[in-house]
Amino acid sequence: MNYNLEQLKPALVWKHFKAICQIPHPSHHEEKFRDYIVAFAKEHNLEYKVDEACNVYIAKPATPGYEDRKGIVLQAHLDMVPQKNNDKVFDFEKDSIEAYIDGDWVTANGTTLGADNGIGVAAILAVLEDDSVEHGAIEGLFTATEEAGMVGAFGLKAGLLKGDILLNLDSETEGELYVGCAGGMDANITIPYTAEPAPQEGWKAVKFEIKGLKGGHSGIQIGLQRGNANRLLCRLLLHTEQEWLLASIDGGGLRNAIPREAQAVVLVHDVEAFKAEATAYEKTLQSEFENIEDGITVLVEEVALPAEMIPAATAKSLVKAVVGAPNGVTKMSVEMEGLVQTSTNLARVVSNGETIKSQCLLRSSVSSEKLALGEAIKGVFEMVGATVTLDGAYDGWKPNMESPILKAMLESYEALYGKKPSVTAIHAGLECGIIGGVYPNLDMISFGPTICYPHSPDEKVEIASVEKFYDFLLHTLKNAPKK
Repeated sequence: MNYNLEQLKPALVWKHFKAICQIPHPSHHEEKFRDYIVAFAKEHNLEYKVDEACNVYIAKPATPGYEDRKGIVLQAHLDMVPQKNNDKVFDFEKDSIEAYIDGDWVTANGTTLGADNGIGVAAILAVLEDDSVEHGAIEGLFTATEEAGMVGAFGLKAGLLKGDILLNLDSETEGELYVGCAGGMDANITIPYTAEPAPQEGWKAVKFEIKGLKGGHSGIQIGLQRGNANRLLCRLLLHTEQEWLLASIDGGGLRNAIPREAQAVVLVHDVEAFKAEATAYEKTLQSEFENIEDGITVLVEEVALPAEMIPAATAKSLVKAVVGAPNGVTKMSVEMEGLVQTSTNLARVVSNGETIKSQCLLRSSVSSEKLALGEAIKGVFEMVGATVTLDGAYDGWKPNMESPILKAMLESYEALYGKKPSVTAIHAGLECGIIGGVYPNLDMISFGPTICYPHSPDEKVEIASVEKFYDFLLHTLKNAPKK
């Protein structure tokens, strides 16, 4: 593997990205990354501040002759999504990301890469470091814990930012300018139970697994109709002809990642019969998801009988609720072709001996639809005895097609590349909507290089797109609208 990222261009961006990969920074564990940013500001004699929400702010004065330009805030988030393959031994709180060059891409060895949003952070640091870049007054805003609730954006206070324009560097398709995004909300679901002794006579235990799904970002990839491991696991249990009892379940991972894997310990009378059904089910899924999922695997392995189990009635109710609850795309936009308008991701289902907890992340660019979807999920799970809370709601970002920075960036892109970029919205939760609520007069655009499969161990960033993205950023800074 070629780990020499420093050979890539633009050199300053890749220098900082390689350094970022060496710093553990999963959500809620960004302390060392903040220290790196602060040390950078001190080294380059730049004004900086760490606010109460653990966001880092850096200011750099205008290049002489550019004092008449509107001030620009360059914004990216500090945390990364920690996802790894099951066979990868890795501690996201201690270990460095093993980023390497793979042809035209940079990817990581068995884990998420953190290009989301490490490349955005690296680009901001490169601009702040390079005194040859021509720009008006610029501010770098590095927000905390975006991937786990947009904590930094929600904690941002009025009065910190001075700029007129915000460029969010957290989009993932080069050549596209995002002018709007979906809002979001969490559904947190708890089913209490009292564990019962598992029968030991006449029963055998198996570990039943769904593996090999692609997963991905629960907003960006939700429209690709990929499988949800939690639902697929429960679906077999719902329809099997075998009598079964459920000892434990553990499916999915992070709230904003489509579940790639799920497993359960199940008690059955006839292991071979259950295995035969699982084999047939695997073929069914492979047929259903042909040209969507190419690695679906259904595994059944006999294991030791557990001492306790989930009560049978609770287990059967859970399975019905997981299969029956809304999941995936529920409505497409009629105004913007190909854009998902409303969706939900049943991200997590896990038992711990006392409760079964599930979590769904809902997204919509229409607030009323988001709330209605939340009530539908709540209704399904409350029918099986769950407590459901709907919280963490945030509004989306409404497009402004008359935006001055949009006009300037369209002109910049065409000047550089001979064509206009695409202008669209994204079915994901960008921080622009939240920041815009605190600073309503900000003129905002989101853009970035091409990143594939974010929030999964297949994450990769296209090398050539990073150079185009950065050149476009520099041209935009130089040609920003005047005050």
